[in-house]
Amino acid sequence: MTTLAPSLSESARAEILRLLHGPCDPAALSSLTALRKALADGDPGPVHGPGRGAALLRRLRSLADALPPGAGILDDPARLTAVHACAAVADPSLCLAGLVHHLLCLGSLTELSDDQAGLEPRLSALREGRAKGVYLITEVGQANSHLDTGTRADFDPADGSFVLQTPGPGAAKFGSAGTRGVEQTGVVLARLFVDGTDRGVFAFMVGLTDAQGPLPGVELSAPIALDALPLDYVQVRFDRVRVAAAHWLSDGARIAPGGEGSGTAAMFHDPAGSPEQRLQRTLRVGQGLWAAMPAVAAATSRRTAVQAVRYARTRRTQSRIAPGVPLLAYRSQQTVVLGALADAFALTCAADGALAVRTGARAAVPPGPEREDAMGFTPWAAVSRPLAAYKAVTVRTAARLTAECQHRCGFSGQLTANRLAGYRDFHHAFETAGGDSQLIFYDIGRSLVEEGRGREPELREPLEPTSPYWWPALLRRHRSALVRELLWLGAADASRDPFERWNPLLERAGVLGEAHATLLMADDVVRVLDGLRDPGLVRALTPLAALHGALSARRWAGSLLALGPLEAMEFAALSAAVDRLCDAVMEQLPLLLEVFGEPGESPVLGATFDRVRGATS
Repeated sequence: MTTLAPSLSESARAEILRLLHGPCDPAALSSLTALRKALADGDPGPVHGPGRGAALLRRLRSLADALPPGAGILDDPARLTAVHACAAVADPSLCLAGLVHHLLCLGSLTELSDDQAGLEPRLSALREGRAKGVYLITEVGQANSHLDTGTRADFDPADGSFVLQTPGPGAAKFGSAGTRGVEQTGVVLARLFVDGTDRGVFAFMVGLTDAQGPLPGVELSAPIALDALPLDYVQVRFDRVRVAAAHWLSDGARIAPGGEGSGTAAMFHDPAGSPEQRLQRTLRVGQGLWAAMPAVAAATSRRTAVQAVRYARTRRTQSRIAPGVPLLAYRSQQTVVLGALADAFALTCAADGALAVRTGARAAVPPGPEREDAMGFTPWAAVSRPLAAYKAVTVRTAARLTAECQHRCGFSGQLTANRLAGYRDFHHAFETAGGDSQLIFYDIGRSLVEEGRGREPELREPLEPTSPYWWPALLRRHRSALVRELLWLGAADASRDPFERWNPLLERAGVLGEAHATLLMADDVVRVLDGLRDPGLVRALTPLAALHGALSARRWAGSLLALGPLEAMEFAALSAAVDRLCDAVMEQLPLLLEVFGEPGESPVLGATFDRVRGATS
């Protein structure tokens, strides 16, 4: 939890804590303080090899200790999100392990099981951090493997169990299941066959390893190195693994008695109604991950931006132009590091928006055709368009922001102790992990065109780029222009083959999808800003919000100028607006660093020297 100066008013302190950690109660905020200390003081253990499993379980138990106990561990989304954001700042690899453990593995067991008592004792071991949870969806043999899962689960009518089988090398699963020497429980996505008939993709709870190694029928490959985000990655195959009936995460589906020996076929019923809807229901557990990722991106980005600003304030240059001047005096440095602080604020607002969607505090989708998205390139946007959009736009923003700050911090930015490289690699990995961001943008763009979005209402009064309301208004007009362009190019021509129609237009569809997701974040910024009541906080955050918009418009300038929402004269005035906003942010910098940073933290540049005696000649 951020330690705030006692000079701040109580109302300001409450608003800051709400902004940074969501609607967490005091007990949850206290648990975050304890978790931060435990992660800072605890030994992370080796990255690979002996002792890795025990060390990872200890740190997963630290996360469990900060969450509600027992069956209520997933009942508080705000607290769950804050815990993983805290873990990400301390150790990105631990955060990834925790996201998989809690939100994908435990989330599937909680949301999809019709008989949680039948999942014991493994369920309790996962909740208490005595076992590691794994989620196995990706198969190595083809792209978009979740749309054509090869792993089979054949129903055995003799006892109601299932036989899990990897039919060929291409159906091997890929995941972080190689942690040897500890109990690991996996949620495995497999295609269910009943009496030889394909009934769609379901999730199954499967024991993978114990203290001695892989369980019978479970085959693990040699470790697969991924140094950018070190976890225990392997390929996993199943050789006729018997899965108990209670370990089928049936989500309301039923198989009535029948089959061999009874003279009748087994009767299968699934409330999903179709294999496509079944896949969407099985994958709905991803919504928890997508709702958490914006908070994770925001937390790491705040730390990154504050480090970059503090580095630029204290690092003096010896340029012949102005020797001894700090880096932050240069406009080129201000634009990047103050812009990173502005983007970190925008990500913080998006985290609030995503959590509101997840908890139902804000409508997940507007009325109309968005309610029943059909699957396109991926199932992700069909599961939840807004949450998939939040995941994609926030991890992309965080990856860009971190890479820019790392570069501007020079040698210090490369040091492991400062964690900027770890944050950068974490967010780059999530470009594809948890649902490929670019494919999500393609699907969102395609859906918006097929809905035929109309013209956005014109503003009654013109806005200036120094207003925080200017960017969302401009972006809303741009989204409409992108839709109109795609409609004019024939994207809605149903008489043409879908592939032939969309293949030449995918990049434009991706730009539209990204614009839609970016607009979600832009709207969250003004919504959060409008909700603040403390005058000092509003005064500090208003130019920061406007700077985020002005710099975003510069990054989008090519598309904005090409389609007309941004005119050449407006674009020419942007640089002067950015300079004015940087000046306004500089005036508020002490308070902003207090709000977003940890007291006394600065980039690590020190080293310990040993005195070495050398030979004399």
